[in-house]
Amino acid sequence: MEKAIVLTAGLLDTVDAKTAHGLIRESQRFEIVGIVDSKHAGRDAGEVLDGKFRNIPVYESIEKAKVADPAYCIIGVATTGGRFPDFMLKIVETAIKNQLSIVNGLHDYLSAREDMVALAETHGVQLLDIRKPKAFKDLHFWTGEILNLRTPVIAVMGTDCALGKRTTTRLLIKSCENAGLQAQMIYTGQTGWLQGGKYGFIFDSTLNDFVSGELEHAILTCDKETNPDLIFIEGQSALRNPSGPCGAEFLLSGAAKNVILVHSPKREFFDMEEHFGRIPTLESEIELVKMYGSNVIALAINTENCTKEEYLSFQESYQKRFGIPVLLPIQQGCDPIIDVLKSLLK
Repeated sequence: MEKAIVLTAGLLDTVDAKTAHGLIRESQRFEIVGIVDSKHAGRDAGEVLDGKFRNIPVYESIEKAKVADPAYCIIGVATTGGRFPDFMLKIVETAIKNQLSIVNGLHDYLSAREDMVALAETHGVQLLDIRKPKAFKDLHFWTGEILNLRTPVIAVMGTDCALGKRTTTRLLIKSCENAGLQAQMIYTGQTGWLQGGKYGFIFDSTLNDFVSGELEHAILTCDKETNPDLIFIEGQSALRNPSGPCGAEFLLSGAAKNVILVHSPKREFFDMEEHFGRIPTLESEIELVKMYGSNVIALAINTENCTKEEYLSFQESYQKRFGIPVLLPIQQGCDPIIDVLKSLLK
């Protein structure tokens, strides 16, 4: 794997840096050798993220991060609307001048900026805008073939954005591996690709007419090439988040008859914006999923703003209320759901 640093520029400890968070936890496409974030310089990135040392130093600047000998600089933030923060563009210019190729997962393409293209050409580096849509000729339309699929498909969905759906999915894969189950993940965002995902597509860069087809194609290709016991779909947004409702495609076009629902007990409003509206109750979300013909087989708790005592209390109360496994993926892993997953194979 090529060595890469990840640029967060003061946002490492915020939800905007979820791309960086995923790469800090795991990457099978790049070797992450450092984070550039002046606010947290001198610390270990894992300790900033969740208190776990991962031997990924945080550097004050691009120049200081060069000691790690990276070949790439990955943009580690996912901003609202996918726009490039103005203050970050200057740092990107510095990275290019230091002979680093840029891997950009934002909708705001660097290759559409003439000054950046010229600078990259001058310094002999690449601008890789990984969120660019596929060419029309490479897109797939939904065929219905997936309705004959026998492999169980489980969608990892959430009651809001930025709850850890991708992280939960990857931890589910690990628990399956430990239990002797062959599980695969369908990535649906740029971070999933950056982490090394082989099967999937970038949902929000795909023409709407082809979202269902790309999802079906990814699942069927994965099933044909790997013959897995289980297939997990990484969810996006939420069924009722008004800024970008998403999820019906996984249940209908992706034939996911089972759902693991990620929830943050202390988050009141969509995107933490009061004017976006209040997040509906878990009871109503579970019922909505059921109306699509699927079942919520487990909950996963995002513990933001919770003390240990609080999140353990939420776990206990949810288990009593809903009678299904309630996971704490970061704190406890996903092993408690293995028996439920095995029952899907019968």
